Amino acid sequence: MKQLRGTELKRLHRTWRRSNEFRLAMILENLQSPFNVGSVVRTGAAMGAEKLYLTGDTPSVRSSGAQKAAMGTDKYLKVEHFPTVAEAVAAAKADGFKVVGLELADDAVPMFAAELTPAVAFVLGHEDRGITPEALALCDQVVFVPQLGRVGSLNVSAAATVACYEARRQGYAISGTPDGSDAGGDFGGDLGDEPGDEPGGDFGDED
Repeated sequence: MKQLRGTELKRLHRTWRRSNEFRLAMILENLQSPFNVGSVVRTGAAMGAEKLYLTGDTPSVRSSGAQKAAMGTDKYLKVEHFPTVAEAVAAAKADGFKVVGLELADDAVPMFAAELTPAVAFVLGHEDRGITPEALALCDQVVFVPQLGRVGSLNVSAAATVACYEARRQGYAISGTPDGSDAGGDFGGDLGDEPGDEPGGDFGDED
């Protein structure tokens, strides 16, 4: 086994890209760190996102901090800044995207239980305060990433990566993978308890 380089690497990415034409975008609301913005940009470019909708106090993708993390990959994305989150969400919906908030909220569902195809725009919020109540109310659905450890949240750029990958995985589950591997179910499935299990579950912190 050897690492792929040059032409071989480009051929691999091209093959997988052609097998998944579902649409992906992200709405960045009040992100604080330009480095996180840059990381989200690079993730979006790598996962084939077509557009970033920036709103509120989110730093420009052309800021020096964002560029250190993005490494120029913003050239592969359309980027537009909107004065308010309402305008950003409205633009995403007008572009044909289902708007899905990524937040630990009371009515949120596990990410794998949400339909993230054929076109999804994820809303990502402030690193500490998360998505604003206004943005949550505008979302078509809100999802969360189930976490098993003692830490209760992910860095916003890490959460963006998980979300984009799950959207792409669901796409491959529908369209098929170029190598014939099993991408799993498209979304949903049995989220109930197994026979003999105690009913319900607790996703909160332990005492």
